[in-house]
Amino acid sequence: MFLFLLIAMVVVVASVTLAVVGGGDREVLPEAAPELLVDPLPTTRPVGRADIEALRLPLALRGYRMADVDEVLARVGAELAERDSRIAELESTLAGAQAAAVGGPDLFKNPGEEDRR
Repeated sequence: MFLFLLIAMVVVVASVTLAVVGGGDREVLPEAAPELLVDPLPTTRPVGRADIEALRLPLALRGYRMADVDEVLARVGAELAERDSRIAELESTLAGAQAAAVGGPDLFKNPGEEDRR
């Protein structure tokens, strides 16, 4: 019985070793291709909230692929900077229009000037 267990243990250890090392011409664990960003952010329109919520970055060995994360962050940062610039421009235009509407053309005339004419 002892001899049978010893032979079985040697066979199991040899099988596991060949499986790990890759006995033969073909690899037991082939190299997997890296995941790519399946659904990138749209290029034909501005990025919206739904685009960011639907975005799923592919995983790599130690977390996320840095190139994909950098690409997404750069795109979202550029979109936010463009929107901030547009908002500042619109607020400036609105403030100018409000000042013109409140002041009117007679803003700097003295109240008594009309009576003298």
